[in-house]
Formats: sequence, C-alpha cells, structure tokens
Amino acid sequence: MTPETLLQALADFGIEARTIHHPAVFTVAESRALRGELPGAHSKNLFLRAAKGEGFFLAVLEEHRQASVNALARAAGWPKVRMASAEELRATLGVEPGSVTPFGLVNAPPGGVGVVLDAALADAPGLAWFHPLVNTASTGLRPADLLRFLAARGHVVRVLDLDAPALA
Repeated sequence: MTPETLLQALADFGIEARTIHHPAVFTVAESRALRGELPGAHSKNLFLRAAKGEGFFLAVLEEHRQASVNALARAAGWPKVRMASAEELRATLGVEPGSVTPFGLVNAPPGGVGVVLDAALADAPGLAWFHPLVNTASTGLRPADLLRFLAARGHVVRVLDLDAPALA
C-alpha cells in the first residue's frame, strides 16, 4: 500500500483519522517538535527479528518507554530478539527506516508479524499518532479503531501492560 491507499482504506473502513504532513522525522526526539500540532498519544515502534531462526515482531510503545527488547520479548512470549535490518523492514512492512509504524502491517501477510501494543497507547484518550507508511506525515486515530482495522486484516495485536514489574 501507499500512504494514499492506506488513508483511503481507513476511510472505507469507517475510521475517522486526521493526517498532518511535516518534514521528515527519524527519531522520537525529532518528532517532539510537532507536539503543538499533534495533541494526543505518540509512539515509538521497534521492528525486531528472532535472534535465532525466523520470525518478525513489532513493538508499538508509548514514546517515553524505556524497556530492554529482550525483557519486552519475554513478556510478549517471543523468543530472544534483535533489531531487524533495513532490508528486512522493507521486505516485511514495506517501509523505510524512520517510518516504522503499525500501519506497515497492511503490507505483511496476515499473522506474519507478532505484534504488541503498549497498554498506555491502547488506553489513551483521544488520538494516537503513527506514520502513515512514511515519516513525512503523521496520522491520528482512536486506538480502538487501529486495533479494529488491523484485526480485520488478519493481524492479532496483543495489548501489553508495560508497567508490569518484569518490564518497569
């Protein structure tokens, strides 16, 4: 999918979303400059792969979270993980580094990526913001709508309480 076809798919699914275009941002620190325009919850997204064997995983975290990726993997029931390569990211989610987003799951086979969503994002009031496949825009939608959209495309997203003692 392209950003345009993604936004159309959201609209066709009856999801109200707001998209803001902005200069490219590659890190959470760079994206913080947008806060005046984007009230709501913000994420950081980690695309991971199994350290041994096969398997890809996406962790969608509230932007302030500090967690060991392997502690996160244990809590999610995943094997030991490492960061996936740029080539693996492109091949699996169809996005470039700096644009990792749960919306990238539209380019992955149903159930092909293990996914966890931080409970702080899932329970956020108002909008949660994610890149619509590119890091030159941000799209805000209700977290429940994101979960409903991804489920309809065959992706099981596990909501994970990252304030649990194993991760806090």
